[in-house]
Amino acid sequence: MVTPEQSPLGRATPYPEHYDAQLLCPLPRAPKRAEIGIAAAPPFFGADLWSAYELSWLNPRGKPQVAIAHITVPCETPHLIESKSFKLYLASFNNARFASFDEVRARICADLSEAAWRGSAQSGSVGVRLIAPEAFEQQRVQELDGLLLDRLDLECSHYTPAPELLSADHGEAPVSEVLTSHLLKSNCLVTGQPDWGSVQIAYSGAQIDQAGLLRYLVSFRNHNEFHEQCVERIFMDVWTRCRPIKLSVYARYTRRGGLDINPFRTSHPQQLPPNVRTARQ
Repeated sequence: MVTPEQSPLGRATPYPEHYDAQLLCPLPRAPKRAEIGIAAAPPFFGADLWSAYELSWLNPRGKPQVAIAHITVPCETPHLIESKSFKLYLASFNNARFASFDEVRARICADLSEAAWRGSAQSGSVGVRLIAPEAFEQQRVQELDGLLLDRLDLECSHYTPAPELLSADHGEAPVSEVLTSHLLKSNCLVTGQPDWGSVQIAYSGAQIDQAGLLRYLVSFRNHNEFHEQCVERIFMDVWTRCRPIKLSVYARYTRRGGLDINPFRTSHPQQLPPNVRTARQ
């Protein structure tokens, strides 16, 4: 089992000159899930939505091709894909020749699926969609829907996760709300580099105290954890502290190395949100 410290993160790593699927570094989800009380099947569904903006290869005549890739990694995979290894893997395509966009898509799909499900008795597929240059102009910028928590003028004093700040009023009638914030910040688990994000919390149930929720989201500011793990921690803290009937947590993080990671977790099966970038991405 590879640990984050054994991954390419924080190490000087030469860029590959040839295509190499072995560059992908899958990291097990289970250890971090155990920290937040998930010992078996998690109480959520969802996926990690990736966007890759630095994807290029050569056609059979040696002419460079470029595309944007949207990747969907189901959250039930036993592994997440470490982002620097993913960046190096995509860079290994730079001097490789492929017959078509379809061949590139199929290669990425097969490699990521193998890495995400590696060592599991189950198997599945990672979703891959390539966007060709002629469709670039159709790509939209769109902010997360919902009532902006950042409008609240309040004092913040917690900068490591403080779930005790969360509360809900179970004495009143249940509500359905969608709340957003642009103030989510955490740090890389290994390098400590800052990760910036916007988050959307949609729920039905007892009304959540908005000031407490915003202070809670701000409390991730000095916390070291991967994007996927932060979103699962937020989900579990809100789920256990506020006890909503339904809950969804969706975060869109700014890109690094041409990649952005956007985890989505929901208590009930539903369609995944569209992988549409925000202004900061």
